[in-house]
Amino acid sequence: MKFVDEALITIEAGAGGHGCSSFRREKYIPKGGPDGGDGGVGGDVVLIADAGLNTLVDFRYTRRFKAENGQPGQGKNRTGKDGADRHIKVPAGTMIFDAADGSPIGELAAPGERLRVAQGGGRGLGNARFKSSINRAPRRTTQGKQGQFLELKLELRLLADVGLVGLPNAGKSTLIRAVSAARPKVADYPFTTLYPALGVVRLGPDRSFVMADIPGLIEGAHAGAGLGSRFLRHLSRNRILLHLVDIAPITEQSDAVSQVRGIERELLSFESGLLASRERWLVPSKMDLLPPDEREPAVAALVEALNWRFPVYPISALTGSGVDALSEAMMRRIESSGAGDFEVSD
Repeated sequence: MKFVDEALITIEAGAGGHGCSSFRREKYIPKGGPDGGDGGVGGDVVLIADAGLNTLVDFRYTRRFKAENGQPGQGKNRTGKDGADRHIKVPAGTMIFDAADGSPIGELAAPGERLRVAQGGGRGLGNARFKSSINRAPRRTTQGKQGQFLELKLELRLLADVGLVGLPNAGKSTLIRAVSAARPKVADYPFTTLYPALGVVRLGPDRSFVMADIPGLIEGAHAGAGLGSRFLRHLSRNRILLHLVDIAPITEQSDAVSQVRGIERELLSFESGLLASRERWLVPSKMDLLPPDEREPAVAALVEALNWRFPVYPISALTGSGVDALSEAMMRRIESSGAGDFEVSD
């Protein structure tokens, strides 16, 4: 299923029912007086975060949603039925904006959260409401109010404990395939990952965390270059970033140090450095491509050149070397942190 992380929808709350103009007419009861009831209230439009959804693909073809109108009032002081609310399910992590001016309306960060995005119109008043000592037979009523009409932009930011970041072909998809049931495409050419993927890493009956793989980043990604630009936002909800870097890149124009620095620049440039504040572990990948006696010196040289201050876990996702140790360390870090986000402290 194609991943969709943005959608434009049109919503309309229900209109309120009109008030009724009616007079009581019963045998042996002359001049019974006004008995027109009020109309019903229009239904609201409510967004609900659903744990079973992880994409906005359902909104590709169904883009207009309308709540039910309130029913008009009736005689004998009967109030019209209120309109039913329209409930729209969205993935947890969805942010809602007014499409007209881009102003934020709210967000649904956790499953089960609800947000009313359009309020139903108020009820119209029946003529019984206007009876007074000087007006015993009012014929005045009011009309129901129109419900709110809005165009919304929905933007999904994946909720995950761990996010994978790195250049195209750094081994991110291979890693998430090795530790979870996620099956993103893997090939020996760049940009094989076109859409984000979520995988659940299970280390025991009650020990698991969610990992997110996004398309590889290139220079200028924060400004719209490459496939990773529109997906950088997903990393803002990840608690730990795993920075994968090919320990032995085949290109002569780049080395592991310059690759790491390039990604760091993109993280610093995105949303005023929001991503740079996330705890970021260094994961030298594809260690199996180096001779055994060169692996440890290569990692040590990389760490020294970067002056790295967070954990470093060399791995080979293809052979499984170092993967279990990395998964266990991430699990312990998440368990020790509780529900709070990790941020860099100087």
